[in-house]
Amino acid sequence: MTAPGAPPPAVPAPAPVGAPPSAPRRSSPRIVLVHTVTFRQARQVVPAAIPVVAAVGPDGPGVAVALVVVVTALSLLFAALSWWRTTYADTPAAVVVNRGLLARSVRTVPNDRIRGVEVEAPALHRLFGLVRVRVDAAAGSITGGDEEVVVDGVPRAEGDRLRASVLTHRRTAGGPDLLAPPLPQETPAEVELARFRPRWLLYAPLVAGYLAVPLAGVGALSRLLQELPRELRPDLTGPDLSDARVLAVSVVVALLLLALGAVLGAAVVNWGFRLVRRGGSLVAVRGLVTHRHTELEVDRVRGGTLVEGLGMRLVRAARVNALVTGLGAANRRGQLLPLGPRTEAVRLLRVLAEDPGPLVAHPPAARRRQLVRAVGSGVLVTAAGAALTAATGWWGLLAAGIALTVLGVPVGLGRYAALGHAVGPRSFSVRSGLLVREQAVLQRRAVVGWQVRQSVVQRRAGLATVVACVGAGTGGYAAVDVAAADVGPFTEAASGPWATAPGGGGPVPAG
Repeated sequence: MTAPGAPPPAVPAPAPVGAPPSAPRRSSPRIVLVHTVTFRQARQVVPAAIPVVAAVGPDGPGVAVALVVVVTALSLLFAALSWWRTTYADTPAAVVVNRGLLARSVRTVPNDRIRGVEVEAPALHRLFGLVRVRVDAAAGSITGGDEEVVVDGVPRAEGDRLRASVLTHRRTAGGPDLLAPPLPQETPAEVELARFRPRWLLYAPLVAGYLAVPLAGVGALSRLLQELPRELRPDLTGPDLSDARVLAVSVVVALLLLALGAVLGAAVVNWGFRLVRRGGSLVAVRGLVTHRHTELEVDRVRGGTLVEGLGMRLVRAARVNALVTGLGAANRRGQLLPLGPRTEAVRLLRVLAEDPGPLVAHPPAARRRQLVRAVGSGVLVTAAGAALTAATGWWGLLAAGIALTVLGVPVGLGRYAALGHAVGPRSFSVRSGLLVREQAVLQRRAVVGWQVRQSVVQRRAGLATVVACVGAGTGGYAAVDVAAADVGPFTEAASGPWATAPGGGGPVPAG
């Protein structure tokens, strides 16, 4: 890396098509047009456009035309310079990306740190025949920066070559995973594991993430209308909501539009979703506007999570995420079933890790603790409301406290019903959560350590929270309010005798 203002180092010429993979390459020049149209270099362009506004005047004639011309020209210039100063190379040892105009940066990711590759093609990229390659790497979490290495604007054929080359080099650098289960001698070239069905889009209105799509669209449109001059704003006088019938119809129409927006949002993201096992990789493709091709290595998969929101549980729907060693953000990078029936999700989860068996319910003390936690705030508000009512006669706070206390009972029972754990010969499972219930099924080899937490209340109740520390997903998955006497047997069965060995750093049951 050179200091700002220093003469930049020489940049190699574009490599010919037949050049070896280790030769530095540039992306396609067509990416300059993509970045110009999207104003990707806006932060550099805006300061340069300020003198134009100062010279012409904010209300002067032709200021809009002048701004468009200047901003477009500067965007084109910065995009061209950025393209010229960016190169990438996929060597047998690492992936190297050089970029920067004045201050050069060199990002080097060893191949043994790479956890997956994603090839995506947004709509504008597809118009120019380009794709964007994202290399997921564990090195990002070590440096505290981004976990992705992005090569933007390469032709589709080059994107496929780069993806295959990176994964091939990664397997060669990392060698075989000695802990991974052996693959059959004759593995089919491609085995389909899951395919998205259009009827599954009906689940979308019950998923908060998809409901946020139309709400975000309405917010963006509202902000755009506010920025328009007053004389150009349309008349958006709404119906008279003082009429109960008009109000009811308006609410129904709004809910229908919200549900339709959620369905359309889910369709745009997940259309054509297909998950296959191809050799030693899991390959997922999806997307209507932006096409995504994600590839994860099977020997890095350590299990998966079954996620069920409150609305999804009502119709027995779920989604599945893979837990991959060194790969964070499993909700996006490791998503293997974006939305579908629970039976399909459970079947796919058993492909990632062996079924450990039915979940074991936690002791009655756990139910009492969850109930106390759920109704505790309501009881405090009720007591404060009773005192206020006696002093001033105002009973609003008392009514709110009683309502919170009553609602706390089903909340506490729901939290307790979500708790559970199970141990099998080669895997184990933990589950918790109320609004979003998550069940993690992990292979025994995934565990790198255990952590046991006990509050004062838990110690008196004979309970403990056991966290399995793993190098995948969120990094830890907890069995909440397990009987303290079961901590040792559970950890030993889930990972081996080392978990309870004296002085070995494993969990120690409460005495």
